Amino acid sequence: MPFGAQSTADEILAGVDLSGKRIAVTGVSAGLGIETARSLAARGAMVVGAVRDLAKARAATAPVRDGAARGGGLELVALDLASLASVRSAADSITAQGKRFDAIIANAGVMACPQGKTVDGFETQFGTNHLGHFVFVNRLAPLLQEGGRIVTLSSAGHRFADVDLDDPNFERTPYQEFVAYGRSKTANILFAVALDERLKGRGIRASSVHPGAILTELSRHMTPALVQQLTGGKGFESIAFKTIPQGAATTVWAGFRASAQEVGGRYCEDCHVAAVTKDMTVRVGVRAYALDLERAEALWAKSEELVGERFQLR
Repeated sequence: MPFGAQSTADEILAGVDLSGKRIAVTGVSAGLGIETARSLAARGAMVVGAVRDLAKARAATAPVRDGAARGGGLELVALDLASLASVRSAADSITAQGKRFDAIIANAGVMACPQGKTVDGFETQFGTNHLGHFVFVNRLAPLLQEGGRIVTLSSAGHRFADVDLDDPNFERTPYQEFVAYGRSKTANILFAVALDERLKGRGIRASSVHPGAILTELSRHMTPALVQQLTGGKGFESIAFKTIPQGAATTVWAGFRASAQEVGGRYCEDCHVAAVTKDMTVRVGVRAYALDLERAEALWAKSEELVGERFQLR
């Protein structure tokens, strides 16, 4: 049977041996992060889980450790994506070990939160979802083995907005929760496009994925008004939700099951590469602006300017 929207992470990875593989995953203290880490460790992978709250993560990741097999396991490192000092400290502690990686999964994120700023003064969603991962992934990228993969978690929410390189922090634009979320999720796709362009010469491919609609801690800020805004007044009952195991499936499909050529530089959903669409009435497909290489390069340059750090990966 072909893989699709109902496939689970375990179904995707059936028969896949990840023994000896080392994989970094952000946000393993809840939801999709835990399930992604569990499914990988169960196939023998050593997962380096980056989390904001170590105490919470130690308790929440018991299923990952209990289900590990064939040398697989879990290491935890503190990482607050809303603080570049924390991001750099986490990356430094990982790179100091000198161990190589086979994949990096940028899973953590926030959604539709009230207007706010990160420690460094960036709009919360753009700063956390994109800029934090921009620095973290780029600092770990030199450790990737040839043939490695990078997967950034985006969302169908990218259709709400393209990135705004002139006003990334809503200093002149009225703040709207889902516009800010859309900008950050488009940035996740464009980041993967730019990474793929830089790293494919080393045999490393990057892709972005939409996990699907899943009820996890990500929706903690969803007020009734925002639910109505998201669904066009239809309510949550109008959305076909996935289970958490189904939500982790596209991540592991893009990272460990699909061919590198198939997913490199692409946006994936429901365990396949998504088609480009202009239809705003559907939740499937990817907007052309999110895959535009010129736009991806402009975002890369702006991101380097904002974080005050340059990354030469070519």
